[in-house]
Amino acid sequence: MSQDITGNLADRLYELPPRRGTYKIFIGMAPGVGKTYRMLEEAQSLKQEGTDVVIGLLETHGREDTARKAMGLEVLPRKEIVRSSVKFTEMDTDAILARQPQLVLVDELAHTNVPGSEREKRYQDVEVILDAGIDVYSTVNIQHLESLNDLVYRISGVVVRERIPDRILDEADEVVVVDVTPETLEERLSEGKIYAPEKIDQALHNFFQRRNLIALRELALREIADNVEDNLEAIMTSPDQRTCSVHERILVCISTYPDSIQLLRRGARISNYMNGRLFALFVEPPDRFLTKKESLHIETCERLCREFNGEFVRIKSHSILEGITQVAREYRITQIVVGETHRSRWQLLLKGGSLVQQLVRSLPEIDLHVIATDRNGG
Repeated sequence: MSQDITGNLADRLYELPPRRGTYKIFIGMAPGVGKTYRMLEEAQSLKQEGTDVVIGLLETHGREDTARKAMGLEVLPRKEIVRSSVKFTEMDTDAILARQPQLVLVDELAHTNVPGSEREKRYQDVEVILDAGIDVYSTVNIQHLESLNDLVYRISGVVVRERIPDRILDEADEVVVVDVTPETLEERLSEGKIYAPEKIDQALHNFFQRRNLIALRELALREIADNVEDNLEAIMTSPDQRTCSVHERILVCISTYPDSIQLLRRGARISNYMNGRLFALFVEPPDRFLTKKESLHIETCERLCREFNGEFVRIKSHSILEGITQVAREYRITQIVVGETHRSRWQLLLKGGSLVQQLVRSLPEIDLHVIATDRNGG
């Protein structure tokens, strides 16, 4: 008897917790772009390959194409909840956990559950499912991201009540943007493929105005670009590993010369024009102290960089070239801004060429901007 108990305990100790399920999110700029249809399409293909797929929650909103695409997939019944004599239905998370499929489809991720539910938000139900080792496909619109709430209001005048934390997108294993042009979306709306006929005119004159759709589309595409770039940054294991950046990254190389202020301003203009990120770099010689005037100048440059919403980088290195090269690779810089040389031709000959020439040889994949500056610091 004691041996059985000991054996069972040992078995339990060696049991590994279930792997977290993989998470795929389909995101779009607005209702009607085809997120749910695309999710169902992929689920049908996986079912044909032998994957055990179930629908945990599906909202067709009366769209016939979406309903047809779901045919043949197992649908788990919803849980009924009665509040003030009114019957509501929600996704039955416990039923999904008991069923243990390989993949579950969960539509409308930002949905708020009926008061009295075990969890407040549907995305919290999804996290429980993922923790049980079940893969999940979900759908969401860009306007439901928490950090974009104020911006979406400025764009559309609509206050989005149902929101999800940005981390949900960050933690997903894959994010797919389902994109159509604003013209295509307006056409779908006019044909009654998104809302009931009585709601079409109101939608076209409110949330679905062309200017709103263009701005929301840009938001969706930009958010996914940022997400991809962050993922690339996370897997970089060495500064020598190179990958292309989704956004331009502009590095302004400053020095103790007064013209650094001009360089920073020019770099900020380039950054704004290209919708890129701004960085400023000061390579400090480790074998000498800066004078008070030089220190104040570098502090001014740092303050100005932050006013331009840039990031100031300060490193010590005996070689300016090596310092710039190191930072350029580490921060995946795409454009470098430098000033014209202050050295004589004889000095350049002795040093093996100008800094610009050396940078071209060391960083051939990065564009260089050589800015003519006022030697007097004007």
